Amino acid sequence: MKKICIVVGTRPEITKLSPLIRALNKNIYCLLHTGQHYSYNMDKVFFDEMNIKEPEIKLNTISTGHQGKQTAEMIEKIEQNLTKNDFSGLIVLGDTNSGLAGALVAAKLGIPVIHIEAGMRSYNRRMPEEINRVVMDHISDYLFVPSVAQRKILYSEGIRKGVYIVGDVSYDSLKDNILIARKKSYILDKLQLKKRDYYLLTLHRKENVDDKKRLAKLISGITSINGKIIYPIHPRTKNNLELFNLFDNLKKSNVELIEPLGYLDMLNLEENAKKILTDSGGVQKEAYYLGIPCITLRMETEWIDTLKCHRNILVGSDKNKLLKAVMTKPVYKKVYLKKSPTKIIISNLKSLKLI
Repeated sequence: MKKICIVVGTRPEITKLSPLIRALNKNIYCLLHTGQHYSYNMDKVFFDEMNIKEPEIKLNTISTGHQGKQTAEMIEKIEQNLTKNDFSGLIVLGDTNSGLAGALVAAKLGIPVIHIEAGMRSYNRRMPEEINRVVMDHISDYLFVPSVAQRKILYSEGIRKGVYIVGDVSYDSLKDNILIARKKSYILDKLQLKKRDYYLLTLHRKENVDDKKRLAKLISGITSINGKIIYPIHPRTKNNLELFNLFDNLKKSNVELIEPLGYLDMLNLEENAKKILTDSGGVQKEAYYLGIPCITLRMETEWIDTLKCHRNILVGSDKNKLLKAVMTKPVYKKVYLKKSPTKIIISNLKSLKLI
């Protein structure tokens, strides 16, 4: 029987796809790691934490820096590997350069492309991720969307064939991994934190951290918040803060800078935070399901369901909006799904004779 290829290259892809990978028989899939997040070795802890087997194909020499160069290198190396194998299909997730590269190669080689998290739109073409997700949708054979809203978006773009509503895969990932985090993560003790006594910050989006004026506005707002803020700082953000002479302002403030964390430690911090400030789509969804109020440092979100009942407030880089959102009385209410998206995806893959 042919194997199905699953492409990953970033930590969100690994974590979101971990329930699917664990649920599949090890003999029917091949895991390909592009190395987009610097190297396979840096992501190895995620495979260990998620209890999934190591990738059979590892592309460890992907260059960082310019997106065009990075994507081109991935395309070349993915093609070299796909032509050596006979796969039944290729699974990509979301909107990463790894997913785009994998989908492009597979589509040109006539390998069916399965896009999980299809139909997502922020309608902000300044975001490289928006370009990726649009292209991936239009070259995919099977589009697995989280909800009716994303199906409507695809229909409006003329994509009607091969669209399946499967639910949000991040729900299964969170449901499985939060149990592990509660047992294995001691990050609160390590940082001497108490439940609901701190804010959690993530900040890494290109449009936020590569623009000096916008980043300065964000830092001004963040450092004006009354309360402790825990920030696992992204290497790229740190480099730009130093380049723009903003790093010292952050270090002298109420923000406690820590090194990037493993997924389980991050989940533990999310679940126990007073509120979460983020520009990450994945963290927005985790906050939504965990019932933690979220403040998104963007003016739009592709995860529109998180905006219900003010669970997620969009503030962009506006300091006044940010401080107003911080002062909003928090309501902690978890969200539950009736069906497992992973089980629905596996059922669809079987009915399509892809596994």
